Amino acid sequence: MPNPVKINRSQIDHFASDGAVLIKGLFRDWVEKIRSGIERNMAEPGPYAAENLKPGEPGRFFDDYCNWRRIPEFEEVIRESGVGQIAAELMQSKRAQIFHDHVLVKEPGTSKPTPWHQDAPYYFVDGKQTISFWSPMDPVSEATIRCVAGSHHWDKPVLPTRWLSEKDFYPDRESYMPVPDPDSDPVTYRVLEWAMEPGDAVAFDFRVLHGARGNNSRVRRRAFSLRLVGDDARYITRPGPTSPPFPGHGMIDGQRLREDWFPTIFETQ
Repeated sequence: MPNPVKINRSQIDHFASDGAVLIKGLFRDWVEKIRSGIERNMAEPGPYAAENLKPGEPGRFFDDYCNWRRIPEFEEVIRESGVGQIAAELMQSKRAQIFHDHVLVKEPGTSKPTPWHQDAPYYFVDGKQTISFWSPMDPVSEATIRCVAGSHHWDKPVLPTRWLSEKDFYPDRESYMPVPDPDSDPVTYRVLEWAMEPGDAVAFDFRVLHGARGNNSRVRRRAFSLRLVGDDARYITRPGPTSPPFPGHGMIDGQRLREDWFPTIFETQ
């Protein structure tokens, strides 16, 4: 089913140059379905579910990923919303393969920010045709996603860290740059952020540095994120276990992601 939202050349160009672009109303017709899936996910967490607050920190910061095969609401959205075609157009790819879903919920009064990070270093995916859609299921302004424009073009990836322990994800520091603080140098780092309504989405490259402030409002901030890959995406070995780990995948360097685990949801005829 095609998505009623159409993207234009300007949005494609901004995605290519900045690495991130706002798509108004992308999941507008699916908000209640996604909210239902998030509630199911929180009531029945998967094996990767995490609580991201230390003892004494206020609120609740829940996240979980790789649940679309067991949560029917998520699978319906992924397969029926037409998001695959939008992804392919933005990536300038002939196809779009599902990588994984991710739910991130900050309850009211959760002051902990989402740390600045790039997704790509955590993943076993190499390629320039990658895309994440981050969509709030509640109105957001302060706790919206924040992206550093052009960071997908940086020479070195940013060192991945563990959100709760703040320890390095991999032992190899030489291959990565330290996590920057974009707010301390607004001249060097152009931060993009948007006030968003439920069903709006920010599309961004896996290599874009991004984060979010805490949710100090009186309303929940439920976010649904969907990650897809395009034509040039290939498996790559990382210097340690990846997140998500996908144990037993059996892929080797340079191989396309296996279709039985990561199905194509759109392909140009």
